[in-house]
Amino acid sequence: MMRKDQPVSDGQDTSKFMTKGEQTRKKIVEAAAAIFNQRGYEGSSLNDLMEATGLKKGGIYRHFSSKEELAAEAFDYTWDASRKARLLHVDEKTNGIEKLKQLIANFVDYRSPVAGGCPILNTAIDADDGNPVLRARVAKALRSWLTRLQTIVEQAEAQRETRPGVEPKTVATLIVASLEGALMMSRLQRNDEALRRVQSHLNRYLENEIAAS
Repeated sequence: MMRKDQPVSDGQDTSKFMTKGEQTRKKIVEAAAAIFNQRGYEGSSLNDLMEATGLKKGGIYRHFSSKEELAAEAFDYTWDASRKARLLHVDEKTNGIEKLKQLIANFVDYRSPVAGGCPILNTAIDADDGNPVLRARVAKALRSWLTRLQTIVEQAEAQRETRPGVEPKTVATLIVASLEGALMMSRLQRNDEALRRVQSHLNRYLENEIAAS
């Protein structure tokens, strides 16, 4: 089984097609991703970034115009890794309800492909007021996650796998809000109890209130 902090690979190595500058830029983003995801934008100092990347200030800012630009790309990298983890084995399921349950299980079991946990939860709080660029990136990522869940429900509805009157957007919102809230509690309590309870509750909700009889 994949470790909870293990990055997800799509099996493609694109580095051999990159220029040396592009490879360096990619390495900076990868190294900085965990720093920003764990410490936030304000809490990540230049010294932290230099230590993580092994580069001096000039080496970093040769590839990025600002700390804000680097943080935005680091968020995109972290979200992409998280998104891939959440989609593991989902397409293997033939039933929409089972796809949703797999997504929930993936969130619980593979929630930290980059150290620090869910980038949406971390960065939404960090960038809510003072960083419009990061806030826009987080809002886009949240929309994409909600849309993916909503699409699964809509497809299940078309296949008559759901009860009449089910609202796909409501189902997606409940799942995302429940999981993010449980993750916050689990991090504060330093155990998985809240996540496991919410996983069980959401599975029952899908089976008893959403799935067709």
